[in-house]
Amino acid sequence: QVQLVESGGGLVQPGGSLRLSCAASERLFRVNVMGWYRQAPGKERELVASLATDGRIHYADSVLGRFFISGDFAKSTTVSLQMHSLKAEDTAVYYCNIDRGRYGQFWGQGTQVTVSS
Repeated sequence: QVQLVESGGGLVQPGGSLRLSCAASERLFRVNVMGWYRQAPGKERELVASLATDGRIHYADSVLGRFFISGDFAKSTTVSLQMHSLKAEDTAVYYCNIDRGRYGQFWGQGTQVTVSS
C-alpha cells in the first residue's frame, strides 16, 4: 500500500514562511499531476497548487506570488510547497495529492498549518 508522508507544517506568525514536503513510500509511475490541497474548518477542500509532468503549474489566485510548488517525477515521487508571506487565512490542513489518472490517486494524511501571532 503506497503511502504519502507529509512534513513541514506548524505554527508561524503572519508574514512568515513554511515549506511543506510530501514523499511517496515508493516511486510511482504514470503520475500525471502532483498537487497540494487545503481544507480550513467549515470549508471545502480546495486546490492550492499543482504541477503536471509536462511542467504546467497552476496556483489558486489566493496564493499566487506567495506559494511555489516543486516536485520530482523522475528519481522519486516527491512534491514540495514553499509558502511565503503567510496570512491568517492560509490556516488549514494541507494535503498532498498524486494523481495517476485512470490508475488512481493518493492522498497524504494532512499536515496542519496555523498562521497566528
